[in-house]
Amino acid sequence: MSKPVILCVDDEVVILDSLKIQLKKEFGNVYLYEVAESADEALEIIDELYQDELEIMVIVSDWLMPGMKGDEFLIRVHEKYPKIVKVILTGQADKKAIERAHNEAKLHRCLQKPWDAQELIETIRTGLAKIQ
Repeated sequence: MSKPVILCVDDEVVILDSLKIQLKKEFGNVYLYEVAESADEALEIIDELYQDELEIMVIVSDWLMPGMKGDEFLIRVHEKYPKIVKVILTGQADKKAIERAHNEAKLHRCLQKPWDAQELIETIRTGLAKIQ
């Protein structure tokens, strides 16, 4: 059986690298870790993963990205894949966007940048506990 996936989406490669390191350190080889530098790229990856019959468990997304913002991205994901745990990681989301993501995408949590690694891990653990 293939491993479930955690997808991280951010337009800054250094953030993606940092997230991937922290997640691998905590969860090891339990998950596959995918990254995307934009919401559009992430949507393509999501479709490819599901075509390959890989299940995405968690998406950690930035809010302020070129093109599509994180709340809109997560709402689109939720419409197609409502069981995915969705987390926004941001330094500058407005309250209305976060509220919209909570209401329309069932956002699990919004974390502020710079984030605390343990808070991120705990957020993912509580999100996973809700769907398992």
